[in-house]
Amino acid sequence: MLLFSEVVHPDRIVPRRRFLSLAAAAAGAGLAPGASAGQPSSAQGGAAAAAPGAVLAIGAHYDDCPFGISGLLLQAAAKGRRVVVLSLIGDYGNWKPVRGRGPALVEGTRRIGSDYGVESLFLSYASGRIPVSEASTRAVAEVVADVKPDVAFVLWPRDQHPDHEAASAICRAALRLGDRVLADPFAAYAAPRRIYQYDNGPRHTIGFVPNTFVDVTTEFPRSLEWLGRLMALVRDEPYAPGPLDSAQRLRETLLRYRGATCGVAYAEALTSIDAYPQAIF
Repeated sequence: MLLFSEVVHPDRIVPRRRFLSLAAAAAGAGLAPGASAGQPSSAQGGAAAAAPGAVLAIGAHYDDCPFGISGLLLQAAAKGRRVVVLSLIGDYGNWKPVRGRGPALVEGTRRIGSDYGVESLFLSYASGRIPVSEASTRAVAEVVADVKPDVAFVLWPRDQHPDHEAASAICRAALRLGDRVLADPFAAYAAPRRIYQYDNGPRHTIGFVPNTFVDVTTEFPRSLEWLGRLMALVRDEPYAPGPLDSAQRLRETLLRYRGATCGVAYAEALTSIDAYPQAIF
C-alpha cells in the first residue's frame, strides 16, 4: 500500500495522507527541453551528481502526449532537459479531419511543440495500421537508442482506441527489450531509469489506477494553450484564446479531478511500470 504518491521532481511532492509530511523526496525522474533530431542527450548537474539524461514521451497520435502529460513536459523543459515527443503515427492521409492536410498537421505539430521546448518526432505509420511486430518495435527502439532517455512515458495499455493499445505494447517492449531487436543487438543500449504510463482521458483509458501524482498547477495554463493550438491546427484555423474547446474542457476536468485526489488545483496522474523507492524522511 502506497502512503505517498510517487513524484517525478523532488520539489513537486504531493502527499496522499495528510497526517504525514514529506521532508525529502527520492531522487526523482528527471525531465527535459527541446532539441533537434539526432542531437545527443544534454548533460547538466553538479560535479557530484550523475548527468541527467533526456525525457522521451511516446504516444500513438500527434496529441496523445500534449493531452496526457503536457504539464510534466513543460516542467521538464523548464528544468533545462531535452524533451522528445515521439508519435508512432506520422501519416494522416487516412484521417478525415485533416483530409489533404496530413503533412501540414505534422509540420504544425513540430512547430507548436518547439514553442514549448519540445522536439517532435514521427514514425511513418497511419491510424489503424500500426502493426505490433518486430519491425515496429525496432523502429521505436532506434529512437530510444538515439535519444538515450533517462525517463520515458508511454500510454496505459488498456484503452478504447486500438491505436493506443498497439502503441503501448510496442513502446513498452522497445523501452525494456529494445536492444534485442536492433540490427546490432550488442551495441551500447540503456533502458530508461524510470518508465511511467499515462492516462489519455475518460473517453479512452480503461481501468487506470494511478500511483503517482504530479502538481502541474503552475504549468496548467500553458499546457491548455498548447492543446488548444493543436486543436485549432486540426480545424485549420488560427488559435484564439477564449472559450475552451471540447478537448481543452476534457483535459481541465480530468486534471481538476486528479488535483482533488491529491489536494492541489491541477495534477497529472501516472502509473509507474516498476516500483521505485521514495525517501520519506
